[in-house]
Amino acid sequence: MNIFISGSLAYDRIMDFPGHFADHILPNKIHMLNVCFNINGLVEKFGGTAGNIAYTLALLGEKPAIVAAAGDDFDRYERWLDTNGLPRTWIKRIPDVLTAGAYITTDLNDNQITAFNPGAMAFEADLPTLDDGALPALVHIGPGNKNDMQGLAERCRRAQVPFVFDPGQSLNIWTGEEIARAVQGALCFISNEYELSHFLKMTGWRREDLERRVSMVVVTRGPEGSVLRLEGQETLVPAAVPRQVVDPTGAGDAYRGGFLKGLAAGKDPLVCCQLGSVAASFAVECHGTQEHVFSAQDFGARYQAHFGPLEGDLLSRRQTKD
Repeated sequence: MNIFISGSLAYDRIMDFPGHFADHILPNKIHMLNVCFNINGLVEKFGGTAGNIAYTLALLGEKPAIVAAAGDDFDRYERWLDTNGLPRTWIKRIPDVLTAGAYITTDLNDNQITAFNPGAMAFEADLPTLDDGALPALVHIGPGNKNDMQGLAERCRRAQVPFVFDPGQSLNIWTGEEIARAVQGALCFISNEYELSHFLKMTGWRREDLERRVSMVVVTRGPEGSVLRLEGQETLVPAAVPRQVVDPTGAGDAYRGGFLKGLAAGKDPLVCCQLGSVAASFAVECHGTQEHVFSAQDFGARYQAHFGPLEGDLLSRRQTKD
């Protein structure tokens, strides 16, 4: 099966401030804010929703195609994708523009100040043809360029290709009418609880209205697990327990990677959510969104410990990382 992951590719530039933001911000001067934070250093990580999801899918033996735009400085990321066996066919390079970048500064209280430069993400990617009679396809439409998200959803509906709609942090760029149209006919709508509430407010829908327009709804709740809404029934899927919690950033994208692996293998939706839960548990054990590594044996053992035996040869195509 061809799996396409649409969304963002970005460099995450992570900085630590060895103090407290509150000590340097004067409440009575907030209207004329002018502050500087001297940081301990900067660490660059590979990120972006499309890259993160594709990375976890690669650990699970898949080779999804990333549909996104990247800039002149993409060479380092490109080599990382090659190392992990991820194709670059549908990544469009935009000249004279930087790849999207998130600049995240965290203080001693874990407060964060983030600046995001969309860079190449502001440009439309080249969308794949889905009705050419090739292998069956599955599409994940994640937060990224709005025109890409709209266009890919329309292509999926026209070609009757199942797609997962994942608005994430793109909600602020949509109107209610636009996003209501984009989600129509999705195999799955996936978000966290806050994003779902925001989506419903934007569209004026109730949860039941959304469930009439998509086949299933998955809501992630961090350490509380996730909820699957299917055919009017709600099922709580517990979170798989990690060895340690180092950094929850990227757990949602890892969950989506495990979930999509299950969909591509034709698994029951509940099993897909359980696979997502296990994938997310590995992600939180590491700093960064593409730092976790697991073997098929480790993944299968953790799945069995939480949800019972994993039937079939789901992980047999797992490729060994160097």
